Amino acid sequence: MSARGSSVTIKDVARRAGVSVASVSRALNGHESVTPETRQRILGIARELRYMPHGAARSLITRRTQTIGAVLPDLYGEFFSELIRGMDLAARRGGLHLLVSSSHGSADETAHALRALQGRVDGLLVMSPHADAGLLADNLPALVPTMLMNTRVDGDYASLNVDNYAGAYAMVGHLVARGFRRIALVAGPAQNFDAEERRRGYEQALRDLLPDAVPFVVDGDFTEAAGDRAARAIRESAPDVDAIFAANDAMAVGCLFALNELGLRVPRDVALVGFDDIPMARYTTPPLTTVRVRIADLGERAMARLIARIEQPDHADAGAEVLACELVVRQSCASDGTG
Repeated sequence: MSARGSSVTIKDVARRAGVSVASVSRALNGHESVTPETRQRILGIARELRYMPHGAARSLITRRTQTIGAVLPDLYGEFFSELIRGMDLAARRGGLHLLVSSSHGSADETAHALRALQGRVDGLLVMSPHADAGLLADNLPALVPTMLMNTRVDGDYASLNVDNYAGAYAMVGHLVARGFRRIALVAGPAQNFDAEERRRGYEQALRDLLPDAVPFVVDGDFTEAAGDRAARAIRESAPDVDAIFAANDAMAVGCLFALNELGLRVPRDVALVGFDDIPMARYTTPPLTTVRVRIADLGERAMARLIARIEQPDHADAGAEVLACELVVRQSCASDGTG
């Protein structure tokens, strides 16, 4: 009686097929030296015996783990859910697995995650707003293809960034065009690249479009709770603010909750806008005007470029790419009641 399941080895498949172990290995890994007829016969026997190749052993032969690592600053919330969904779609199309780790917004945790993934993945997607060139140089394995996402690091790394500055500038321009003059910003975390670029766009737009206006910035951390606190602080210290620009949609949702509890109507009493266009943004009451980052597409594009670098390292695009944002106007910032 033949062995079944986990006790079956590659030698059992080779013995049943009447070929060498090397031939079975080449057939299982799609090597061109194996004829289609032989490959199909070996695959059929492997299925019959329920042979499961051992991943570590197979990686020694192919020099590939069939796994992509992703180091993200957080895993909480709709933004990261959508980002991972896009990454996973592209990985699955390439027959690859996705291994995700969170740095929890810490440079030290980023370094630890990068070191932990070494030897376990064929490539790395790294989104670390706090990382600098030194940290990456010290902790990224030199021979592992890497794609950076939304970082300030320049140099030889392939990268994909969202045009946060232009998106924030466009949003302030929209508010000014609608007649708002006292525009507050609920900023993102300190030393966070996305947050810094969105704040820079806000401040530059005020200088260009409302030269007499003084920027009014309240600190936040990209969470709903921070938006709640910020909205209450704005209404207490600056009740003349007529528009609140939250640097991401999660904080905008928190702002909306607080404003409702304070008895203020959006947009009649104060306008409210966000950034990212997470799925929830269209379902708030009122629906949220925001800057659309095609989040799933961002993850999918980054993964596709990384896979290309793995498959064709001499021909893949190794440069920097910037993805444009799009203003999405809904009912939360209507100064005249029309949206």
